[in-house]
Amino acid sequence: MYSLLIAFAVSLAAGAALRGPAGLNWFWTVFLAILAFVAAFAAVNWILRRRIMAAMKDMQLFLEDGQKRLQAKIKDYQFHPKGDPRQFQEKLQREQKDMLREAIARTSALERFRNWVPFMQRQINTTRMQFHYQLGEFDKVDALLPKCLVVDPNTAAMKMARQYAKKEGLEAVEKTFRKAKARCRYNQSAMLYAAYSWMLVKEGKLDEAYKLLVQACQDNSVEEGANTTLPRNRDLLANNRPREFNNAGFGDLWYALQLEQPRIRYERRAPTRFGKFG
Repeated sequence: MYSLLIAFAVSLAAGAALRGPAGLNWFWTVFLAILAFVAAFAAVNWILRRRIMAAMKDMQLFLEDGQKRLQAKIKDYQFHPKGDPRQFQEKLQREQKDMLREAIARTSALERFRNWVPFMQRQINTTRMQFHYQLGEFDKVDALLPKCLVVDPNTAAMKMARQYAKKEGLEAVEKTFRKAKARCRYNQSAMLYAAYSWMLVKEGKLDEAYKLLVQACQDNSVEEGANTTLPRNRDLLANNRPREFNNAGFGDLWYALQLEQPRIRYERRAPTRFGKFG
């Protein structure tokens, strides 16, 4: 990495200057050369971090602005419905896909940092993989996953979902689950538990799913919010009602894994006798 090479070069130059013209002994020469290495490395990384954060912020603002525009259109349609709701939803989906493809293109701005920052290429791959996942381009997702950093729960849940969809077996899914959960602090592993328990239920392993959810409720705060889905599903399995098991309470976080689709009810307002909708 260039940052290490620059810091090493600064360290050698400092050591040569201190040992030669300054005439310091070996102890102080080595000590100050190490300090020069640390200072140079920190300075280079500080500059790089600022530039990387600026590029990431630009992409984040682009996504936030896009989401705000989509939300505004949804609200406008709710108050002033025009046309077929299915066509409206399809239009929104096309706009969202265009936005995600533009976001993928914007990750190219991070490419120039690949040789400066360790694991930068893996970070870029992870970001791209998540966007391709949202687009449903699973061939590209599967190609990128081995080159990603699977360190956060959402990325791990995506990997588990792909392993399950590709029928790699529950052993492979469990391995990913255990590895990811070990990195999670309290109240960070809810989606991992939700996804894996859903898979166990689908495979008819109800006892294992129940035990998993018991542990999930211990590892996460389940008194409010989406996490209340965990004790709900646990109690459903305890009462032998697996057909009512679902993760709908997690909302978009769950459906983003695309293991199942939300149930959407289309409603049209009945026309009045004057031909207007009311």
